[in-house]
Amino acid sequence: MIETTERFLREIGGRIGVSYVEAVHLFPPIRQGPNVADVQVNLRPKSARAAQSHDIAKRVRPLVVAAAEGSGARVKVAEVPPGPPVLQTLVAEVYGPDAAQRIALGRQILEIFERTPGIVDVDWFVEDPQPTHRLVVDKEQAALAGVSTGELVETLRLALAGVSAGLVHLPAEKEDVPILLRLPREARSGLEALSGLKVTGRGGALVPLGQLVRVEETVQPPFAYRKNGSPVVYVTADVAGREESPVYAILELNRALDRLRGPDGRPVPRYVASQPFLTDRPAMKWDGEWQVTYEVFRDLGLAFGAVMVLIYILVVAWFGSFTTPLVIMAPIPLTLVGILPAHGLLGAFFTATSMIGFIAGAGIIVRNSIILVDFVELRRSQGMPLAEAVVDAGAVRFRPMLLTASAVVVGASVILFDPIFQGLAISLMAGEVASTFLSRLAVPVLYYMTERRREAHRAAGRGREENAPQEVAHAARR
Repeated sequence: MIETTERFLREIGGRIGVSYVEAVHLFPPIRQGPNVADVQVNLRPKSARAAQSHDIAKRVRPLVVAAAEGSGARVKVAEVPPGPPVLQTLVAEVYGPDAAQRIALGRQILEIFERTPGIVDVDWFVEDPQPTHRLVVDKEQAALAGVSTGELVETLRLALAGVSAGLVHLPAEKEDVPILLRLPREARSGLEALSGLKVTGRGGALVPLGQLVRVEETVQPPFAYRKNGSPVVYVTADVAGREESPVYAILELNRALDRLRGPDGRPVPRYVASQPFLTDRPAMKWDGEWQVTYEVFRDLGLAFGAVMVLIYILVVAWFGSFTTPLVIMAPIPLTLVGILPAHGLLGAFFTATSMIGFIAGAGIIVRNSIILVDFVELRRSQGMPLAEAVVDAGAVRFRPMLLTASAVVVGASVILFDPIFQGLAISLMAGEVASTFLSRLAVPVLYYMTERRREAHRAAGRGREENAPQEVAHAARR
């Protein structure tokens, strides 16, 4: 198995020939297991290449996938840093009462992943049956040869794993290099080579290992994964292609997953933020970047709602009105008129940083609206009519609002092309530009409509109060 994995590893390393690659490092299948290996690709500095690391990874993926076709191997292209500490971009956790039902449901989900366009690097944490050879000591033959079980185990350990014989100090190395003694690969690969190993027996006679043990062929049981004490099967995948946000992939996958049925014919329940409380029936939970995205948007949404309530309370206390805060906060949704089209024009996805930019822009918008409304009330307190006060405030306060928007646009432009904070920059820039021009119209118009209606009600109330004594006198004369 080690030889097969290492041969495939070298084949993949030879296929990666992108001009922006500085070096390719092969990590043999020793660190994690005999069937797992890594290929680390170091890129040239940013100044020496025109493409970003993500674009280079998209170019490398078809080469790696082509090398894996027909070999039975599963490959993944992971970018460093890969994002939040998760197994993969898309992770489906499969729960159930027994291993058979978990594997059956996991296989169906695996097939759905493979059929969905844009889903790549599909894999699951279920190992194929691995043939295993057990060397069982023949107690009778070992006793006749005068060899103990411990000596046989030590001989095999020395031949396969080796033993440290000390350290060597090399001038070119910063650390001491350990000396490992073990048999060469050709002498320790295969049962025939191991059976020919000699063990010192009674009287110093050398006895072949094959005479003292018998070989039993078995199947290694698959590794069992658990999460928070519950047995689980993981199905993983990544997103690549035209739509690289996990949100769009999840929406597409959920339509296919809705048709899944358990052994009892009922739909398979899906969870996002919490594990199923019981595992008496098959269930699935989304994990990976989608769970992180879901929790981030949920928490940001709740925080945004709480902030809006606090702002409303503060503005009510300042202006002494329940309708004026609504006028001041009305332009907040207008920022989406600029944010969403800007994301579409630049080919960017609405991410968590985009949401943060939307929330940050809301504070700037409320500040501009408060200044505008406060200026209108200042002019009205000086005796200016409502209509003239609204027009004057819009004209006078437009320059500070425009300067504020310009400062936000210039400040956010430095991160516009950053792959992580691009959404934040787009939300701040586009949202501020749209709100500056739209709020200049929306806030004065809404304020004028509410205040004119309020003045009309006051005038009507004063008219009724003035007419009341006349009506009473007329009734008395009658």
